[in-house]
Amino acid sequence: RFHSKKIMLEADSSRVKQVLHNVITNAIKYNKPKGKVTIETKNQDQYIEVKVSDTGIGIPDEDMGRIFERFYRVDKARSSTKGGTGLGLAIAKEIMELHNGEIWLTSTLNQGTTVTMYFPKKLSS
Repeated sequence: RFHSKKIMLEADSSRVKQVLHNVITNAIKYNKPKGKVTIETKNQDQYIEVKVSDTGIGIPDEDMGRIFERFYRVDKARSSTKGGTGLGLAIAKEIMELHNGEIWLTSTLNQGTTVTMYFPKKLSS
Protein backbone atom coordinates (compact mmCIF):
# COMPACT_ATOMS: atom_id res chain seq x y z
CA ARG A 1 0.00 0.00 0.00
CA PHE A 2 1.10 3.51 -0.72
CA HIS A 3 -0.53 6.67 0.58
CA SER A 4 0.74 9.98 -0.71
CA LYS A 5 0.48 13.28 1.16
CA LYS A 6 2.56 16.39 0.52
CA ILE A 7 4.82 17.55 3.33
CA MET A 8 6.87 20.73 2.89
CA LEU A 9 10.43 20.86 4.18
CA GLU A 10 13.13 23.54 3.82
CA ALA A 11 16.22 21.49 3.00
CA ASP A 12 18.80 20.53 0.41
CA SER A 13 16.58 18.15 -1.55
CA SER A 14 19.43 16.13 -3.06
CA ARG A 15 20.93 15.53 0.39
CA VAL A 16 17.58 14.55 1.93
CA LYS A 17 17.08 12.12 -0.97
CA GLN A 18 20.55 10.70 -0.24
CA VAL A 19 19.68 10.14 3.44
CA LEU A 20 16.44 8.38 2.53
CA HIS A 21 18.15 6.36 -0.20
CA ASN A 22 20.90 5.17 2.17
CA VAL A 23 18.47 4.20 4.93
CA ILE A 24 15.91 2.52 2.66
CA THR A 25 18.63 0.66 0.72
CA ASN A 26 19.96 -0.76 4.00
CA ALA A 27 16.46 -1.80 5.06
CA ILE A 28 16.06 -3.72 1.80
CA LYS A 29 19.61 -5.10 1.69
CA TYR A 30 19.62 -6.48 5.23
CA ASN A 31 16.06 -7.74 5.26
CA LYS A 32 15.09 -11.39 5.30
CA PRO A 33 13.64 -13.06 2.19
CA LYS A 34 10.01 -11.97 1.85
CA GLY A 35 10.64 -9.43 4.62
CA LYS A 36 8.79 -6.15 4.91
CA VAL A 37 10.00 -2.54 4.82
CA THR A 38 7.68 0.10 6.25
CA ILE A 39 8.09 3.85 5.87
CA GLU A 40 6.08 6.11 8.17
CA THR A 41 5.98 9.90 8.28
CA LYS A 42 4.56 12.25 10.88
CA ASN A 43 4.07 15.92 10.22
CA GLN A 44 4.84 17.66 13.54
CA ASP A 45 4.82 21.41 14.25
CA GLN A 46 8.59 21.96 14.03
CA TYR A 47 9.81 18.85 12.24
CA ILE A 48 9.02 15.91 10.01
CA GLU A 49 9.54 12.48 11.56
CA VAL A 50 10.40 9.65 9.18
CA LYS A 51 10.70 6.04 10.33
CA VAL A 52 12.03 3.25 8.14
CA SER A 53 11.49 -0.21 9.64
CA ASP A 54 12.42 -3.62 8.35
CA THR A 55 11.88 -7.21 9.44
CA GLY A 56 15.47 -8.09 8.72
CA ILE A 57 18.53 -9.52 10.38
CA GLY A 58 18.89 -6.78 12.98
CA ILE A 59 22.06 -5.47 14.58
CA PRO A 60 23.81 -7.04 17.58
CA ASP A 61 23.86 -4.91 20.74
CA GLU A 62 27.67 -4.77 20.74
CA ASP A 63 27.64 -3.04 17.32
CA MET A 64 24.98 -0.42 18.07
CA GLY A 65 27.45 2.17 19.42
CA ARG A 66 29.51 2.12 16.22
CA ILE A 67 26.81 1.80 13.57
CA PHE A 68 27.17 5.42 12.37
CA GLU A 69 30.99 5.27 12.09
CA ARG A 70 32.57 5.55 8.66
CA PHE A 71 33.50 2.18 7.11
CA TYR A 72 32.05 0.24 10.04
CA ARG A 73 30.51 -3.05 8.97
CA VAL A 74 28.52 -5.20 11.38
CA ASP A 75 29.36 -8.47 9.65
CA LYS A 76 32.60 -8.36 7.67
CA ALA A 77 31.95 -11.78 6.10
CA ARG A 78 28.58 -10.67 4.78
CA SER A 79 30.00 -7.44 3.29
CA SER A 80 31.42 -9.27 0.28
CA THR A 81 28.01 -10.73 -0.59
CA LYS A 82 25.88 -7.66 0.20
CA GLY A 83 28.22 -5.03 -1.22
CA GLY A 84 28.54 -1.49 0.03
CA THR A 85 31.28 0.53 1.65
CA GLY A 86 30.09 0.99 5.21
CA LEU A 87 29.53 4.69 4.54
CA GLY A 88 25.75 4.88 4.08
CA LEU A 89 24.69 5.49 7.68
CA ALA A 90 27.73 7.67 8.43
CA ILE A 91 26.85 9.92 5.48
CA ALA A 92 23.18 9.94 6.50
CA LYS A 93 24.13 11.09 10.01
CA GLU A 94 26.40 13.84 8.69
CA ILE A 95 23.68 15.15 6.38
CA MET A 96 21.11 15.06 9.17
CA GLU A 97 23.45 17.03 11.43
CA LEU A 98 24.05 19.61 8.67
CA HIS A 99 20.27 20.08 8.55
CA ASN A 100 20.10 20.35 12.36
CA GLY A 101 18.21 17.08 12.33
CA GLU A 102 18.60 13.82 14.19
CA ILE A 103 18.92 10.19 13.22
CA TRP A 104 19.10 7.10 15.40
CA LEU A 105 18.15 3.49 15.24
CA THR A 106 16.79 0.69 17.32
CA SER A 107 17.29 -2.92 16.46
CA THR A 108 16.60 -6.42 17.68
CA LEU A 109 18.81 -9.20 16.37
CA ASN A 110 16.93 -11.46 13.92
CA GLN A 111 13.79 -9.32 14.18
CA GLY A 112 14.59 -6.07 12.43
CA THR A 113 15.69 -2.47 12.63
CA THR A 114 13.96 0.90 12.76
CA VAL A 115 15.77 4.07 11.73
CA THR A 116 14.13 7.26 12.95
CA MET A 117 14.93 10.63 11.42
CA TYR A 118 13.80 14.10 12.49
CA PHE A 119 14.00 16.74 9.75
CA PRO A 120 13.44 20.33 11.02
CA LYS A 121 10.93 22.10 8.79
CA LYS A 122 13.02 25.28 8.71
CA LEU A 123 16.79 25.57 8.43
CA SER A 124 18.21 27.62 11.27
CA SER A 125 20.19 30.71 10.29
